[in-house]
Amino acid sequence: MQLAMMHRVSKRLRALVGDRRANTAVEFALAAPALFLFLFGIIETGYALWMQNALDYSVAAAARCASLSTSQTSSPCGPSGGNSQVTTYAASESGASLDNTAFAYNSAAACGCQVTGSYPMSLDIPWANFTVTLSSSACIAPPPQKNCAS
Repeated sequence: MQLAMMHRVSKRLRALVGDRRANTAVEFALAAPALFLFLFGIIETGYALWMQNALDYSVAAAARCASLSTSQTSSPCGPSGGNSQVTTYAASESGASLDNTAFAYNSAAACGCQVTGSYPMSLDIPWANFTVTLSSSACIAPPPQKNCAS
């Protein structure tokens, strides 16, 4: 009797080993965590690069605007508004979710009109949360006989 039972169990095990219907699901379950980590890592890295590009563009545009501002022109970062007007202009030029507190303006820098930006960003990659600080700086000298917006 025991031999018959062993034969039935052995027969079922051989049938189970030969069954290939669930191989795809098992392989996907093993590969999915690495695949999703890679995919979301690429998405977050792309977002970080886009934010860095927005920061670079906005500080360059604000430094250029501040260097060309004079008391005769009505520039968006003109002389009457000073620091807050230049940083607000930088935030409006970013095209991203940056506000004017991310920027700083120095009209008395040795190189000319200097605008700096800094943005702490959390990279939400599954199983690994990183925080990076994106930063950028631009300094443009005003034309001769002109000063930076103050």
